[in-house]
Amino acid sequence: MASVVKINVLTVPAEQREELERRFASRAGAVEGQDGFEWFELLRPVEGTDTYLVYTRWRSEEDFQNWMRGSMRQAHGGSGGEGRKPAASGSELWSFEVVQQAAPVRGDRPA
Repeated sequence: MASVVKINVLTVPAEQREELERRFASRAGAVEGQDGFEWFELLRPVEGTDTYLVYTRWRSEEDFQNWMRGSMRQAHGGSGGEGRKPAASGSELWSFEVVQQAAPVRGDRPA
């Protein structure tokens, strides 16, 4: 079974970038313990766009859906009094299956 990648595409106005990054930093570690979780990255735009990418990789679609139904809802306002205005002005979810991957060859680098 191939891993699945979910990319949340967030439109973030310049004045909200710092707030978005702060919110993600304050939740560091919240997803790592979820069953089936494999990888997370928050990607900041560097030129010509106001789009952040939230990259997560999961063992299966079922694992992602379980997180969506449970822990993700809590992390995004289901508890903890986080009824704040969203930092992003829009979002879209992209879904992919991993069909090929590569890792760096560690033996080629000096120790």
